[in-house]
Amino acid sequence: MTTDSSASALDSAIDTARLDLDSHALRIVRAVADHGSITQAARALGYSQPAISQHLKRLEARLGMPVVARVGRGVRLTEAGRVLARHANTVTTALDAAAGELADLQGLRSGRVRLAAFPSASSTLVPRLLGTMGATHPGVRITYTEAEPPEAVAAVRKQSADLAITFSYPGDRVDPHRESARGLAVIPVWRDEMLLVLPSGHPLADAESIDLADLAGEAWIAGCPRCRGHLLELTDARDFVPRIAYETDNFVAVVSMVAEGVGVALIPSLAVGSAGRMAGVVVRPTINHDHRTINLVGATGADQVPAIATTASALLALDAGEWSLAAV
Repeated sequence: MTTDSSASALDSAIDTARLDLDSHALRIVRAVADHGSITQAARALGYSQPAISQHLKRLEARLGMPVVARVGRGVRLTEAGRVLARHANTVTTALDAAAGELADLQGLRSGRVRLAAFPSASSTLVPRLLGTMGATHPGVRITYTEAEPPEAVAAVRKQSADLAITFSYPGDRVDPHRESARGLAVIPVWRDEMLLVLPSGHPLADAESIDLADLAGEAWIAGCPRCRGHLLELTDARDFVPRIAYETDNFVAVVSMVAEGVGVALIPSLAVGSAGRMAGVVVRPTINHDHRTINLVGATGADQVPAIATTASALLALDAGEWSLAAV
């Protein structure tokens, strides 16, 4: 049974712990949780390993209990460490929002946004976004990492990215915006049409739209893994299995192969736009107007950070349609 004096001492210790917690400590604990080692956490945060170790020791001394425990060559969080890691995202996001509001009072002359996006956005959406932000808010520093949607969503969750431009397909069984994005803000932004790319001399080149079933006998050039999966789902619904003759993640290569007459392809309009204008091909929509959705992903509450909110607004203001059918 707990005595009144011991309960009072415990309350006092807890109150002191509350006062001694700081955002830097929470970021360190979260980084250790994400990376499984002090060395990797230090690298992710841009600090030396001894500095992180010393900070953890000071935190443990203040709390009066261990935060990490060594396991082989790595470390794991103790129960206390897991409590801190669980609350780290909420607390640090709130603090970033407060700092952002102060920057907003200064006219948004400073701020940092870490952006991630998939490859075909790298040569279409991202350059326009960077140009717009550079012209309107030169004080906001944007860093960019190219990543497929699953990795981009994970980066936002781990707080190594503030915003992610991603895509999702209807009915995708491994859609990264489901369980892995739980607790994050996912905003559908644009409908990105799936387009058939045919050699200019193809018998269906003059059709306004094309039924996938009419191409059942063609050789197909498949794109990225998730694009291939979507192609298989669509052709299964049209009662045929495509004969995939070539596979490449390089959309320029896909369009070039089609121009040489070695096959046909189904790729998103944004990817068609990233390949640029190319002779020898025609681009047509499917009769079902198959599509994917372009999404913007961020931490819940991140829109309260002015630099992040301004960057998101600049992205939403872009006209994605300029990279559609008219791009080729």
